[in-house]
Amino acid sequence: MSEIKNVLFVGVGGQGAILASKILTIGLIESGYDVKMSEVHGMSQRGGSVSTQVRFGPKVYSPIIGTGTADLLVSFEEMEAARYLKFLKPEGKVVVNTLQIPSMPVLSGKRKYPQTVLEELKSRTIVLPLNATQIATDIGNPKSANVVLLGALIKALDLTDIDWKSIKIPLFLRAGGRLVREIFRRVLCLSLKSFLSSTVSQALLKKSWLKKRA
Repeated sequence: MSEIKNVLFVGVGGQGAILASKILTIGLIESGYDVKMSEVHGMSQRGGSVSTQVRFGPKVYSPIIGTGTADLLVSFEEMEAARYLKFLKPEGKVVVNTLQIPSMPVLSGKRKYPQTVLEELKSRTIVLPLNATQIATDIGNPKSANVVLLGALIKALDLTDIDWKSIKIPLFLRAGGRLVREIFRRVLCLSLKSFLSSTVSQALLKKSWLKKRA
């Protein structure tokens, strides 16, 4: 078994996929891992695809994740998961936000958004679906869906031995402020099973301060 782990973040421009990958990278580096990260922005400012590759382990020589080598695919949108599925290992897992963002051909009426994406994914690999956008909205900050997905990733890869609450992330602080930091702290207290439950929002909202802000 390889000591190197490969995580591929994919989404649409503006969803925070790159920020989530940077938080992961900083946390891993501060915990002693060798980490390599690469970004592909594409037409991100126009709602195009964005992907970020993070590789970590005792020693990593290349930042590139090849076809069929990703341990975990974290998708911020359903179709992006299908688009990048070829990079996943046969035994890999997909954490996917059950959100559908129509592309330009869909918006123009030339194509229809496929409604069976999740079913197709589940027929080919292990899929951990969660409505991260709705969870983030329920707890008062729709833009923190990336934090919810990051928490699910940490649980899926069993990286809970890292003290995520104490890592220094200046970009994270500027991007979200106090509410997002508190959401991240609460997210880390959940089990992976809780993420996939319909009651995850209520679990996060048990914090009285979050109830007040939401």
